[in-house]
Amino acid sequence: MDQTAFPEIPHRHETFTDGIALDCGVMLAPLDIAYRTYGTLNAARSNAVLICHALTGDQYVAEPHPLTGKPAWWGTLVGPDRPVDTNRYFVICANALGGCMGSTGPRSRRNPSSPEPWGIEFPPITVQDMVRAQKMLIDWLGITRLFAVVGGSMGGMQALAWASLFPEAVFAAVPVATAPYHSAQNIAFHEVGRQAIFADPDFHEGFYWAHGVIPARGLAVARMTAHITYLSEAALTRKFGRRLQGGSAMAPVLFGERFAVESYLEHQGSSFVRRFDANSYLCITRAMDFFDLAADHGGSLAAAFRGSKTRFLLVSFSSDWLFPTAESRAVARALNQAAANVSFVEIVSDKGHDAFLLDEPDFHRTVAGFLRGAAEAAGLP
Repeated sequence: MDQTAFPEIPHRHETFTDGIALDCGVMLAPLDIAYRTYGTLNAARSNAVLICHALTGDQYVAEPHPLTGKPAWWGTLVGPDRPVDTNRYFVICANALGGCMGSTGPRSRRNPSSPEPWGIEFPPITVQDMVRAQKMLIDWLGITRLFAVVGGSMGGMQALAWASLFPEAVFAAVPVATAPYHSAQNIAFHEVGRQAIFADPDFHEGFYWAHGVIPARGLAVARMTAHITYLSEAALTRKFGRRLQGGSAMAPVLFGERFAVESYLEHQGSSFVRRFDANSYLCITRAMDFFDLAADHGGSLAAAFRGSKTRFLLVSFSSDWLFPTAESRAVARALNQAAANVSFVEIVSDKGHDAFLLDEPDFHRTVAGFLRGAAEAAGLP
């Protein structure tokens, strides 16, 4: 496959010619939003659930990925008879602003009359910009109020931002494995990944597309580094331990036997570069790093939700060291101070941050129960 060209992918998209005013002051026009929907919107348009994806996710939340063929990235949670039941709810998932799966981002043309993409010069965006772009899509679909906004990791940041920016448009919010800001440790890990991309000789200061290459090695290392943070020591030990595979243990380091965990990380990196754009990775990681909901409200997280009528379910995982439980507790305290309706659950799991994407029965029962109760309160059939 030509590494500089991505194949055509199946998605629905809408183009908003007036564009969007970004927090950085740039008017980004036109604006494309690629999305997928599942289930049926009811006559009252009251059963819509927006799924917000994480950093490396996309709109294919409940179906196989068109580039990799891998199963739905949240098929454990979203689908027929799943906790987010597409027999009952109309589920929407949009590729985030800045992404590379159809929504406007660094790979997009600067304007309709120019073949040149934005590339590294794509304007800086915020998580709030992502949410405002989603709101444009929701308005275009004729949905006045979402029944629920659900998201994990960066998707959870978006869920929090939705409830803060548009409280009247969100009946229920389920931020999972997330935080109201990015910690110094998380910023540090992101910077290691960005520096790996910058150091790749094929990066060409962000104009790699003009040279017919992509910074595959740097982007793969960035993915490998990030993926380590998504797991826990217990999960890595259980899955790989110190198991070796192939070659001879006494051979030189570059040609000898490899640890299974090394091969796993290499696979994660190599498969990632086939579906993700390096400039999008740079753009979106910076958006996450600058997210700080309290700072946007005079340093008060409670002020971000004051007067909110939204029902919240906060979920954390005991072994998640990327977004530890303490950060979800801080959100719960702020919501209590704002007199919001909030439930908080820590799921005991040794699978790390990625537990929210895996088969975790307690997590699934918790979400299903919360949505059933919220649907009853909202009067959904």
